[in-house]
Amino acid sequence: MLTREYKSRLAKEFHEKFGKAEAAFITECSGIKVNDMTGLRKNLRGAGVEFRVLKNTIARLAVKGTLYEGLADHFEGPTAVAIGYEDPVAVAKALSAYVKEQPNFKIKVGALKSKILTVAEVKALSELPTRTELLAKLLGTMKNVPAGMVCVLSAIPKKFLYALNAIKDKKAA
Repeated sequence: MLTREYKSRLAKEFHEKFGKAEAAFITECSGIKVNDMTGLRKNLRGAGVEFRVLKNTIARLAVKGTLYEGLADHFEGPTAVAIGYEDPVAVAKALSAYVKEQPNFKIKVGALKSKILTVAEVKALSELPTRTELLAKLLGTMKNVPAGMVCVLSAIPKKFLYALNAIKDKKAA
């Protein structure tokens, strides 16, 4: 049995975590083996996410006074919380992928700061490109613009040189 002191310390710890979070997702994970959950935790940890099964009363205390206070009504039944500190899209992608693998795993609700997301909105969020993918596209675009400019600017002297060579060949003949 958990002591009152431990519960209050845990609630305070998660209150601080919710304060730093970019996104939070509440999931239902009853009927899933511990080994399977370990795989999910490992995937989520790589995306900068903390995944933890919490007692509902502790979770309600933890979100009180944070931007995620709207999640308090959704802490019912066996729940686990995924708290993302970096990229919300990566969290949504990892959770949505796990839903496809495990039929017992369900996403109840998500939140981006004070905006509560339905399951359909979480699914839509998971279909967006991640921050890393967007940065790669931006970098590719930024690289292509100067490269195109160099090609255009180098074409002018080349054509001028070709014209001079043609005049030289015509005079030599």
